[in-house]
Amino acid sequence: MIIDIIGDIHGYADKLIGLLKQLGYNHNGECFMPPDGHRALFIGDLIDRGTQQVATLETVFAMLDAGVADAVMGNHEYNALTFATLEPSHNNSNPQRYLRSHNDVHNHQHEAFLAEVPFGSKSHQYWLQRFYEIPLWLETEYACFVHACWDVDSMAVLKPLLTADNCLTPEALLMTAQKHTSPYEALERVLKGVETALPDGLVMVDKDGAERTQVRVRWWLDELNSQTIHQIARAPNSGLAQIPVDAMAENINFALKTHKPVFVGHYWLTGEPEPLSIQVICTDYSAAVDSGYLTCYQLDTEQSLPLKAANFVQYRHD
Repeated sequence: MIIDIIGDIHGYADKLIGLLKQLGYNHNGECFMPPDGHRALFIGDLIDRGTQQVATLETVFAMLDAGVADAVMGNHEYNALTFATLEPSHNNSNPQRYLRSHNDVHNHQHEAFLAEVPFGSKSHQYWLQRFYEIPLWLETEYACFVHACWDVDSMAVLKPLLTADNCLTPEALLMTAQKHTSPYEALERVLKGVETALPDGLVMVDKDGAERTQVRVRWWLDELNSQTIHQIARAPNSGLAQIPVDAMAENINFALKTHKPVFVGHYWLTGEPEPLSIQVICTDYSAAVDSGYLTCYQLDTEQSLPLKAANFVQYRHD
């Protein structure tokens, strides 16, 4: 069996359809069907950014419903749920607040989705319910699949809150959205990755304009705590320029505790696709920008290792 692991789509249905056709998938009138011996797997972040949000969701969920594909949740699907869910109110005099605040940064991140799926509409409620059906991670006998980071310790915290298939419930959404709690930190790890604190007083501004006092790190590297932030950070050069070159990463509590290959998206990579390490593949090569290409890794379940750059397929839309 070949698993076609498809990276972050972000509402670019034309790129998705182009990639599926390139991989040999054919539409049967209801959904795209894989060639013999293939199955698709979507690594999350189906929504936001692009101008074909509904077309993307309809394409993906038709394949899920037909049983020819799987998916894991991305942070953007999770954010859509928290953006639309009110915090429990303990005082009727308090104004209603959502689990994810409707500030300028969050509104901007989500505006492409809401432009097609108006907030509070029937279609909005429909797609939110469908997002609840997407598991946070999948593990098979041959590989592990998660949007941002395979952290078994965080998964152990989340597992009691989830369904048997590792899907969120409304109650789990409330618990994981409460900052400064174990479920919140665990969810952040799984869907957004591993971070380390910046030196005191330093703030980075990310691509969406949000100020951050922590920086995301390349958790697939060895000996994270013995390297400088510049060596292990996953951040633009403009952000790293604000950090002293000798500032060390500290107190990163993470270890990859599986011998299986791990597949992720999330990281907005560029250039020629290649394995991140002997064990980790990322299939997100920035399809949400014009210069980025929707990317797939074709995994042979009979021989999942070694990971090979030759197994990548990109849809060159230009």
